[in-house]
Amino acid sequence: MTDSATLAGLDPTTLGDLLRVAGSPGLDRWMEQTRRNGGCADPIHLMGQTKTIDPTTDTVLHSYATAQEPGSVLRVACGNRRASRCPSCAWTYAGDTYHLIRAGLVGDPTKGTPDTVRDHPRVFATLTAPSFGPVHNRVGNRPCRCGTRHTEDAPELGTAIDPNTYDYVGTVLWNNHASDLWRYFTIYLRREIARRAGLTQKAAREQSRVSFGKVAEYQKRGAVHFHAVIRFDGPDGPDSPPPAWATLDLLTDAIRAAAARVKVEVPAAGDQSARALCWGTELDVRPVKAFNDGSDITEQAVASYVAKYATKAAETTGATDSPVHCRACRGTGRSSHYDRPGSALGRCVACRGTGLGEDLARLEIPEHARRLMTACAHLEPFYPGRQLARWAHMLGFRGHFSTKSRRYSTTLSALRQARADYRAAQERRERGLPDPDDHPEATTLVIAHWTYAGHGHTPGESWLAANIRRDIADARETARQALADLSDPDDWEVRG
Repeated sequence: MTDSATLAGLDPTTLGDLLRVAGSPGLDRWMEQTRRNGGCADPIHLMGQTKTIDPTTDTVLHSYATAQEPGSVLRVACGNRRASRCPSCAWTYAGDTYHLIRAGLVGDPTKGTPDTVRDHPRVFATLTAPSFGPVHNRVGNRPCRCGTRHTEDAPELGTAIDPNTYDYVGTVLWNNHASDLWRYFTIYLRREIARRAGLTQKAAREQSRVSFGKVAEYQKRGAVHFHAVIRFDGPDGPDSPPPAWATLDLLTDAIRAAAARVKVEVPAAGDQSARALCWGTELDVRPVKAFNDGSDITEQAVASYVAKYATKAAETTGATDSPVHCRACRGTGRSSHYDRPGSALGRCVACRGTGLGEDLARLEIPEHARRLMTACAHLEPFYPGRQLARWAHMLGFRGHFSTKSRRYSTTLSALRQARADYRAAQERRERGLPDPDDHPEATTLVIAHWTYAGHGHTPGESWLAANIRRDIADARETARQALADLSDPDDWEVRG
């Protein structure tokens, strides 16, 4: 329920639009659509129609058209993974990531991974960036290098102690090449495994496989680091046991050796000298234990941790969560019509060759994040192929946040398809349509036509959707707590 005090705090534009929405004849249907997409913050609007026909009799079993919907559109979830853009869709994405990672740890035959995978050697590894200069931090019970004992929510945490000497350029170049560092790491890892097993690389591949699932996370200082579940499998992947020599200790040693070998050369360009990028010394490799064995690094904890950061990006460091590059030139600073190297006519007119569509000095962001984004724009003309200005809002990082090897477990696409199939089966039952699984002979023909008609909410709709999203989240938390209570043996006796 919404009280009058809450409504009184709304700005006039939102309040006026809220009253309009509340008085519209299609409010109940709009609320139903919004609940079905979880209170999506930026729903996609579709216009069109669909018919389900029995081809043997040409009978129309069901028909639907968006002309009967509020605004003549159907609103579907945007599917954005970032919590800063759409908390509802990000919650779904995090759940899918959790099940993907967990299936590769404990096994799930329904997702194509056998239960025996739980007996394979598995580690949770964290690979970080090197130091680019002293930053404010919390060092146990000791004061920071600046002499202050910072609180957990201190805004200066992660920022440079001396901005004039901090290597902002090195940070964004490292972020920009982080995916290359990971790729080389996986190559060297397989070589180090073969070396320790006393086998050729071909023989090691014939006897074992290395599978992984990883997620990228931004540290407070703005540098990306990776969390990865790395698992030893047999030659057929998770369906086969690893060979006797594929031990946890061998995997751990190989990970450390491979990380130490990785090096990515960045050539000199403009006012920048050549660099050799490598992993930082803070490498953490821990074995993943089974549930309830007293270990902090459990299967559930690992899956939850990876899922948590799969929905976050550079906005956690204070940077903007939307691109700042010039859309006309896609951040290159050059015009596609008059691209003459070294000539003023080659510059993009819209951004005057800066590659930026926003004035970074006017953005309301922390100074540390602003300097990192400025470094991206400064480096763009020197390394045009790296698209640094285009990814300035990501502090130079241009890779995927969540990735996995082919045989680690199921895929996000498979999980989404399973959810879509479940909802389609629900809809068939509600409309009395035949189920293809129960009646293979009952073939139906679906004719549909859809067009994109926009996205988003009006101010009043946005406020209502946020409240629906909050109510759904509260209901989920209540259900989760109820399940936790039922798992308590002492509670069973009381309820019995």
